[in-house]
Amino acid sequence: MRLQQFLKLDYAMSFLRSEKLYLLLCCFWILILTDICYMTVMAAELVRVARNESKGEPERLRFSYYTAGTGGAGPTILATSFLLLGEEVVAYNKGEEITLEPYSGMLSVDFGKGIGRKDVFLLNLPEVRSAREVLGVPTVSARFGTAPFFWNWGMVTMQRLFPAEYLRDRSKVQQLVQLFDPVVRAFDGIAGERVSMRVDLECTDGRNTVGIFSHRRLSVSVGTAIAAFVLAVLEGATQPGVWFPEEPEGIAIEAREVLLKRASQGTINFVMNKAPWMVETEPKELGLGIYI
Repeated sequence: MRLQQFLKLDYAMSFLRSEKLYLLLCCFWILILTDICYMTVMAAELVRVARNESKGEPERLRFSYYTAGTGGAGPTILATSFLLLGEEVVAYNKGEEITLEPYSGMLSVDFGKGIGRKDVFLLNLPEVRSAREVLGVPTVSARFGTAPFFWNWGMVTMQRLFPAEYLRDRSKVQQLVQLFDPVVRAFDGIAGERVSMRVDLECTDGRNTVGIFSHRRLSVSVGTAIAAFVLAVLEGATQPGVWFPEEPEGIAIEAREVLLKRASQGTINFVMNKAPWMVETEPKELGLGIYI
């Protein structure tokens, strides 16, 4: 399995040639890949527990990401976000690969306490393919949303306004980043850099479980997660080679719980294997006027 296939650095690295911007982009990909690795370990645990405890089979897996502003990553997250708007979204429906428009298919997702309900949109993220291949869940998709809410409107407008070829042109994307960066930075001071990740798993017998990770600061959460992964390597919880984190060779099954616990230090909300109604912020009506 090629490392390049997973990292997908080719579309993000080659268009920024100066040493300073190249290092910034490298740092950003460390942020993003750490989030992805952590998210797929959460998904692997949800699937494992469901197969052990449920009479049904995992049927649908949905990844949802939320970052306030750029999460403190500045122009690097802008560059990658704009480039992703030029890529068709790869998702899976009942085992078949499908392609969808980027930043379409909006869902309103409740990220629980500290974050609340946010709109998220389809993006072409690598964990979709790896989760389908490794975990064997037939329907998989990934979505992302940001704040303030009008940045989402801006992303939708850009996707519709600019041809895909334009958004795949690295030099043109660099110009867009230089144009929008001052405005985005101005709002970053207001929006903060909260981050939240939610994984939803649905099974054929009606069992639905979620995992949520939320932190006040993206940069701090990534540093903690990196340390957790490094400790797992030092403790021998990985095998030599290049593996997806959801593979047993990437992180041993028995080491996942410890890794997740370590990486969740400092979070404002961390839950695993809970029913959706137990973690969402809006009250649910059970009937006869009874709410929980």
